[in-house]
Amino acid sequence: MKYRQDIDGLRAIAVMAVVLFHFGVSTLSGGYAGVDVFFVISGFLISSILMKDVETKQFTFLQFYEKRVRRLFPALFATIIVSTLVAYFLFMPEEFREFGQSVVGATTYLSNVFFG
Repeated sequence: MKYRQDIDGLRAIAVMAVVLFHFGVSTLSGGYAGVDVFFVISGFLISSILMKDVETKQFTFLQFYEKRVRRLFPALFATIIVSTLVAYFLFMPEEFREFGQSVVGATTYLSNVFFG
């Protein structure tokens, strides 16, 4: 799939809606809609790539997950490192222990189990 500016524009709007929601901008309460739009865009892009790979008989689960890991893990680990440093100085011991558990949940894709 070639680069599409329209999709990047929709992503930017979705991210801005979420950021403004978290900053408490009450006139723009589209945080949840922003997340939904972002998920729809991601689903569209991933589905398009998968369909192309299946049609050309190049799809494998291993390759699919390898691409996901290479794309997502650098940002995940950078976020975890920075958050851990900040949490170390801000949290009380019990809070820091809970934070550590959430880090384990995030890195193992079991956040829903931890927070559920």
